[in-house]
Amino acid sequence: MSKPITDLIHHPYTPPERFGAPQPGVYKASTVFFADVAAMRARDWRSKAGYTYGLHGTPTTFMLEERLAALEGGTECLLAPSGLAAISLVSLALLKTGDEVLLPDNVYGPNKALAAGELANFGITHRLYDPMNPGDLAAKLGDKTRLVWLEAAGSVTMEFPDLPALVRLCRARGVVCALDNTWGTGIAFNPFDLEGDGEGVDISAQALTKYPSGGGDVLMGSVITRDPALHLKLKLTHMRLGLGVGVDDVQEVMRSLPSIALRYRAHDECARVLAGWLSRRDEIAQVLHPALEGSPGHENWRALCGADGAAAGLFSVVFDARYGTEQVDAFCDALRLFKLGYSWGGPISLVVPYDIGLMRDPKVAQWPHKGTLVRFSIGLEAVEDLQADLEQALATLSEPD
Repeated sequence: MSKPITDLIHHPYTPPERFGAPQPGVYKASTVFFADVAAMRARDWRSKAGYTYGLHGTPTTFMLEERLAALEGGTECLLAPSGLAAISLVSLALLKTGDEVLLPDNVYGPNKALAAGELANFGITHRLYDPMNPGDLAAKLGDKTRLVWLEAAGSVTMEFPDLPALVRLCRARGVVCALDNTWGTGIAFNPFDLEGDGEGVDISAQALTKYPSGGGDVLMGSVITRDPALHLKLKLTHMRLGLGVGVDDVQEVMRSLPSIALRYRAHDECARVLAGWLSRRDEIAQVLHPALEGSPGHENWRALCGADGAAAGLFSVVFDARYGTEQVDAFCDALRLFKLGYSWGGPISLVVPYDIGLMRDPKVAQWPHKGTLVRFSIGLEAVEDLQADLEQALATLSEPD
């Protein structure tokens, strides 16, 4: 009875090679076989010339890494279980006790929480700088600064900084600069070539959860570089932390990548229509969208991305101060197509109200608005349907007594 089972497990059949199809094959493995002991001992997990263990890469993960690096203009890529895991990998790989990291005041909230929590526990300090004032970053770059995080556009409030100026400051001081490029995702601009001279950030991290996945159903992140030595440093920490991603999720991102430019443009076009329409509404004090004139950093966006450049499908609005938090919350609850939920980049439009007063440090830069802020992530619904949904929800706003 044992022989049939053994034959089943060790069956000699292998499919013929050179099978061509639109999507590459999916290779699932923890164990990887070696032809002999010599091959096992000669194999180097740090190289993509061969395979050692599933955690260190399979044909499927290597292919996604290569395609993502090409998308963002880099040469080396690592995959992480989420966008936050990618951010954490960068900070843990490059910082040690006594070092300092600088974060923009409008940084992605969990990045700030990481600095105030785990990094602080390791004896790593952090300070916040005003991303719209390069002079503030210049003044805060110190002898202990080892890493500067950048964001374009800023999280939630959508300010677009002068990225080339910030990068030049870091380069002049020999400090590594890492960009959270989830918003640009390799479509809006090339993070490694910001001014057409081959100069750019040292590291680009992004949440593949958003536009690369596109379905609102995958958690994954990436860390991309051009510097082999920097990549190796990141990869060693990646290995020691045991970071890995599910191959089924890799396959989902691989399937979505060919359409990313089309989807990005569709999100962008719809967002601009709605942002422009809301900017003319009496209930709204300001619309924060990098491609909209008057939005903070619009000229920086225009200089980097071009007058007809891409700008994602994300924007925020500040309600007129006459509407209190409860009224704005009721507006959000009244929306029918827009769903209350975090993240973005998927087919369904999302809305989230924020209390910016709890998210910004007034000692770094004063938030100029008194009204409540609401962020919209525009999905792939018809723009006229989304506009009608916004209009009916705005109609529910009750005027204060």
